[in-house]
Amino acid sequence: MGPMELTRDDGTAVRVLVVDDEVNIAELLSMALRYEGWQVTMVHTGRQAVSAAAEVGPDVVVLDIMLPDFDGLEVLRRMRATRPDIPVLFLTAKDAVEDRVAGLTAGGDDYVTKPFSLEEVVARLRALMRRSGASVADARNVLVVGDLSLDEDSREVFRDGNEVRLTATEFELLRFLMRNPRRVLSKAQILDRVWQYDFGGQANVVELYISYLRKKIDAGREPMIHTMRGAGYVLKPRT
Repeated sequence: MGPMELTRDDGTAVRVLVVDDEVNIAELLSMALRYEGWQVTMVHTGRQAVSAAAEVGPDVVVLDIMLPDFDGLEVLRRMRATRPDIPVLFLTAKDAVEDRVAGLTAGGDDYVTKPFSLEEVVARLRALMRRSGASVADARNVLVVGDLSLDEDSREVFRDGNEVRLTATEFELLRFLMRNPRRVLSKAQILDRVWQYDFGGQANVVELYISYLRKKIDAGREPMIHTMRGAGYVLKPRT
């Protein structure tokens, strides 16, 4: 992900609202966006979408035009009443009327037609957020969790203002944990992302590197790396 990494100005995860009444599509999209390290809220009706937008305050919305109660344009109208600048990526059927689609993009929004590739949706969302500057900082490439910060460009890591020197593997492991704060990551997931091979009885290498990281990140401080017995590991700030 590198230079394309997106976070909010305060270093927390980008918030995405996914609205689609086809549950399997919504779940697939949500999974892909969570994989990017974004925080996803998923709903299936227009009414739910409007209340979720008010509750969550998303940075961007993925919105199906055809919904069971009222359509995506009505959802947009209601959301824009309180959030006039919220960027929206519409999902539309291939046979949608063209002038209607043109109307969608007039406000700076974008659309993809079904069936779509997940990569395309992620790319369009990134572009939308960059264009709108929707409280998203994408040039910094600094991950921040509590008093821990990691600069993806300079590869510098600081805990409470003190530099922490890591090996290349330790850095990649910490980067994965920091992209998914407060989320329990299994050993299999960590192996797959950090070591790029499938889970095959190599869990001990994860345990080993977690212990290395702990010595450098947590030594003499309140621990941030926690073991969830039988589930995996989670990085959580003190608060």
